[in-house]
Amino acid sequence: MIRLATSNLDIAYDDRLIVQNLNIAIPQGKITALVGSNGSGKSTILKTMARLMHPSGGSVLLDGRSIHKQSTKEVAKQLAILPQNPTAPDGLTVAELVSYGRFPYQKGFGSLTKEDRGIIQWAIEATGMGEFTDRPVDQLSGGQRQRAWIAMALAQETDILFLDEPTTFLDMAHQLEVLHLLQKLNEMNNRTVVMVVHDLNHASRYAHHMVAIKKGTVVGEGTPAEVMTPDVLREVFNIEADIVPDPRTGVPLCLPYALAGEPAADKVMADTKPERILTAAGA
Repeated sequence: MIRLATSNLDIAYDDRLIVQNLNIAIPQGKITALVGSNGSGKSTILKTMARLMHPSGGSVLLDGRSIHKQSTKEVAKQLAILPQNPTAPDGLTVAELVSYGRFPYQKGFGSLTKEDRGIIQWAIEATGMGEFTDRPVDQLSGGQRQRAWIAMALAQETDILFLDEPTTFLDMAHQLEVLHLLQKLNEMNNRTVVMVVHDLNHASRYAHHMVAIKKGTVVGEGTPAEVMTPDVLREVFNIEADIVPDPRTGVPLCLPYALAGEPAADKVMADTKPERILTAAGA
C-alpha cells in the first residue's frame, strides 16, 4: 500500500533545476533508504517530500492529495522529520525537547494535557532515554542526542518518519544504536521510515526498499538485492565493486575496489611487484 508518492516532481534552487520529473512511491510500513553521491539531490528530495521545500513543478502526494496544499498542522500529525545535525537551545532537557512533538495537537497556547504527558513519557521510554529525562540535551553523547530527537519525532504520533543522514558524525557503536532503534520502531509500530543514508551497507542491511539517485534522477529502485548491483553502483557512485552476501543475514554487501575506468587494485599491485618492475626496466 502506498500513502506517500511523488508525481512528475521538479525541484529547483533559484533557476537551477536539481530534480526533474521524479516519480517514486514509498512503501507503507517499510524502511526506505535514499542513496546517492554527494550533491545527487537525495536530501533535497527528502526535504521536499517532508514539505520543508516547495517543488517548482509536479507534486508530492499524501493519501492522494498534494502535501503542499494541506495545512501545516494537518501534515504534522501524519509525518515527522529529523533534519541533519539538529541543535537544541542550551540547557533544554530531554523531556522539554520531546514535548515539542506535541505541538501539532495543542490549541493556541494551551498547556500539555495528561494524554500529552503520557505520550511524551512513552516516546522517551521507547527510545531508551528514560534515565536521561531531566538531562540537558547538550550534555548527551552523539547517539543519545539522536535518540532524544527521534523521541521528539515519535511524540508527534505520526505514521511516517523522515530522517536526513541520522548517523552522520556518529562513531560505529552509536550508528548501530540509532539504526537498531529505527528498525525496532518499524517492526513494533509498523512505522514507515524514509531516510537518507550515506553508508551503502547500512542501507542494505536496515532498509526494505532502496532508491539510488544520480543528479536528481532515479537510477535504481527496489529491494537491496535489486539496487545493490555492480551496474547501479558504477552508474551512481562511479565505482567498481564486488557484491557479496552478508554471512549473517544474506543481504548484499558492497566491497568497492576501484573507481570506474581505473585498473583494479589487485592489477595495480601485480604490476608494481619488484620482479615486474625489474623486467620492465630490462634487468
